[in-house]
Amino acid sequence: MRKVTLSAALAAALISMGSVNAQPAASSEKAAQAQAKSPDVAEFDKQAVQIQENIKKLQEQMDKIRQTQDPQERQKLLQEHRVTMQSSMGMMQGMWGPGMMGCCGVGPMMGGGYMMGGPGMMGWRGMGGYYSRLTPEQLKQRQYMMDQYLGMQQQMMNHMLWQQNYMWSR
Repeated sequence: MRKVTLSAALAAALISMGSVNAQPAASSEKAAQAQAKSPDVAEFDKQAVQIQENIKKLQEQMDKIRQTQDPQERQKLLQEHRVTMQSSMGMMQGMWGPGMMGCCGVGPMMGGGYMMGGPGMMGWRGMGGYYSRLTPEQLKQRQYMMDQYLGMQQQMMNHMLWQQNYMWSR
């Protein structure tokens, strides 16, 4: 009896959600156009410069870590490096905010900022509709920003690996 009641309640909830989420085609089309807005390349470039400055600082910190022989000083420098790295990662996450790279912000398509598979996970099934609505210029802008972002991401991964290497091997 409990299962029947639970099933009936679930079915009623799903039916009511369907009627609440039903939208006329015109408003769906407007939502699709809003999702396919141009990325903000100027703002992206401004944040990319800040991140590159942090990456340069990370490199300088890593050079000091490599040169020091004092274990206590090395630990202090590793902590400073970790703080700078976390700051840079926070900035990089901010690049995916609404309007920055043209997608992936909070909205109906993104489910509150989380895409399929969790935060920051992207896949064609989740983004295919977005990309198909972009103009050739918007696609070029997205590609430019993605290329820049992936380069910064690789540099951050290198610093994470160096950080781990010095934490465990020295």
